[in-house]
Amino acid sequence: MPTPSIKLNSGHELPQVGFGLWKVNNATCADQVYNAIKTGYRLFDGALDYGNEKEAGEGVARAIKDGLVKREDLFIVSKLWATFMEGKVVEKTVRMQLGLWGLDYFDLYYIHFPVALKYVEPSVRYPPGWAYDGKSEYIPINTPIQETWTAMEDLVAKGLTKSIGISNFQGSLVLDLLRYAKIRPAVLQIEHHPYLVQKNLLKLAKAEGIAVTAYSSFGPQSFVELGFANAKDTPVLFEHEVVTKLSEKYKKTPAQVLLRWATQRGLAVIPKSNNQARLQQNLDVTSFDLEEAELESITALDINLRFNNPSDYLDTLHIFA
Repeated sequence: MPTPSIKLNSGHELPQVGFGLWKVNNATCADQVYNAIKTGYRLFDGALDYGNEKEAGEGVARAIKDGLVKREDLFIVSKLWATFMEGKVVEKTVRMQLGLWGLDYFDLYYIHFPVALKYVEPSVRYPPGWAYDGKSEYIPINTPIQETWTAMEDLVAKGLTKSIGISNFQGSLVLDLLRYAKIRPAVLQIEHHPYLVQKNLLKLAKAEGIAVTAYSSFGPQSFVELGFANAKDTPVLFEHEVVTKLSEKYKKTPAQVLLRWATQRGLAVIPKSNNQARLQQNLDVTSFDLEEAELESITALDINLRFNNPSDYLDTLHIFA
């Protein structure tokens, strides 16, 4: 069964289920991407900050060479990191990233976080991370989002990306960007799971015709291995009674139930796995429907608990304050 797609305001089609490249190990990345393509994935969500774009591109190139897909069959996503927000370096940065991927264009290119930090030359450190010194020195700069967005719009004009979007933006920043955007953001990517539903932000995106991609769909599961205290202390969604009952009823895994909760409500999702069975299961999350009351029972787990919050792991850059 082909993966459904979401029609973007840019006119392009976003596959509703994709493969997220966050935390994919460099040593296995090329093979994982190749195998995901072979399994049926067409959307790959990457970023400069993940540090594995070269390897991901190698997996794509091998799949194309072996005749599994053509470039136009794939939807490749990347993101502009916080240290490259100055308008004068945006094009240079995206060209560098395309070079790492071995591509001529991205299908979607995001601003990764709504914060601008002092530029770090890629030859000095790749990926640059948050800190200017690679340790603990965080240096914000006075680059407005409007400057960055104007440079992002130029990327579309030059054919370097087909669509542009925003990631980790909250409502007030979305509304501000829409005041001056000549090209409206096609997609808003946010942390979204039953513990962080962000209902009002979803309503705003829908009202403005902006598609939404959810990351960290399994909540604390993505962050336990990073040592996040609030993730360790949070009940695992895979084991939550609300989820396990639905898993038993529909004879689907808890992961499939969580992904269906998101996709049935119109969001795109980008899970990942290096386990073949789970890889196939994660792709098969649009072939069954939950009842409306069941959707609401999962939504009711919302406790406004955010895991990917720089305030918690950097003790600065209070983006979500």
